[in-house]
Amino acid sequence: MLKKKVVILIILLSVGAFGFFILKTININPEYKVGKQIDQFNGVAVYYNGNVGHISGRELTADGYNLGLKHQCVEFVKRYYYEALNHKMPNSYGHAKDFFDNKVSDGKINKGRNLIQYSNPSLSKPRLNDLVVYSGTVLNKYGHVSIISQVTDKDIEIIQQNPGPFGDSRKRYHLIKENDKWKINNHQILGWLRKK
Repeated sequence: MLKKKVVILIILLSVGAFGFFILKTININPEYKVGKQIDQFNGVAVYYNGNVGHISGRELTADGYNLGLKHQCVEFVKRYYYEALNHKMPNSYGHAKDFFDNKVSDGKINKGRNLIQYSNPSLSKPRLNDLVVYSGTVLNKYGHVSIISQVTDKDIEIIQQNPGPFGDSRKRYHLIKENDKWKINNHQILGWLRKK
């Protein structure tokens, strides 16, 4: 009886792993082709990537600066900072969640990115062009990054690349001020980075 349960469990895990692999590698949204521009912010394009795990090579600038894996979230935010803000990060590698350095205090310089880092919540209100960093999840251990495209006293809008096959390139989050600190109301947001 125990052997039968183990065999069934192995079969179920195999089918689940195969299904997850298929979902990560095929484009399940035929409305778009991978690489199609779906949005833009300040002249910097946002491209469709199919599925979160889809990889189609590394993107480098003409001068050899590493922007990251094509059409991934990291590639967009680094390309945005490079093209719109003329900023190169000293550490041009790393997963999205690694953009936030837990050892850096609120309002201090993140040397790996050469950007000021703010924790969520922070004494500093998020601003236009800030780079938002999200923690990893069970389904995405690498985390996520986006750019703030609008700010009010009540919410922010972010623009993102690679939110998944049916995700929107734009999303809004409530902004809360409590005890003189600003908080983006999303438990996955670790904080935001800003050019000096």
